[in-house]
Amino acid sequence: MLGLRDYVDKNRFPSVVLGLSGGIDSAVVAALAVDALGPRRVVGVSMPSQHSSEHSRSDAEDLAKRTGLDYRIEPIQPMVDTYLANMSLSGVAVENLQARVRGVILMALSNQEGHLVLTTGNKSELAVGYSTLYGDSVGGYNPIKDVWKTLVWRLAKWRNAEAARRGETPPIPENSIGKPPSAELSPGQLDSDTLPDYDVLDPILIGYVDGDLGRDGLVESGHDPAVVDKVLRMVDTAEYKRRQSAPGTKISMKAFGRDRRLPITNRWREDG
Repeated sequence: MLGLRDYVDKNRFPSVVLGLSGGIDSAVVAALAVDALGPRRVVGVSMPSQHSSEHSRSDAEDLAKRTGLDYRIEPIQPMVDTYLANMSLSGVAVENLQARVRGVILMALSNQEGHLVLTTGNKSELAVGYSTLYGDSVGGYNPIKDVWKTLVWRLAKWRNAEAARRGETPPIPENSIGKPPSAELSPGQLDSDTLPDYDVLDPILIGYVDGDLGRDGLVESGHDPAVVDKVLRMVDTAEYKRRQSAPGTKISMKAFGRDRRLPITNRWREDG
């Protein structure tokens, strides 16, 4: 709250805007922004596509009602269809196009109304490059840039419990906390299609990034060698994305962009 409020106020932004996907990351950032700035200074935008589930839309709306932020809906499918009518794209290119259309909408609202765009990627995604440049990574500030995914869930549960303790409405829908994470850029897509489960991924990342353990040290700690090799390759090749990411609040001993920088171009790999 302190980091976000200081960045917004000291740089004289009147308000912030962020995409509300119905997922845990955007829910935590939205709740954090409302706590830091008040609901009148926070705009949340649902940007559904043809792949967006009904619960994604309803969970975003539920969070808006719980927090009182300015809630808007901007469907992206007509814009995506216009691109696809003029370009022959398929597969990942279409998935990334959806993310980039959402980024254009948020930046347009920023230009038109003066909001600071908050991006909502967590430290785990940043570590392995699980984001779309100029898409879901677009923004001027990232409040959870230094927060591992498993810690995002813990923060959500703590914030709701704290609200209940004070007799207030918990800001984060339980469905956002409990459902499997997904970018929803293709039918039935889940984060686990591309990444190890976060309960497996985060301990490897914490050891490698925060603890400076190499491959041998991670394997000796009990992690599966094949999973370690995959994760380390993803981390080492994602530096170019991290260099272009928005600044964010530092809460750990090893924040990306401040305490841990790798050469962008480097053929050396930990696994040989």
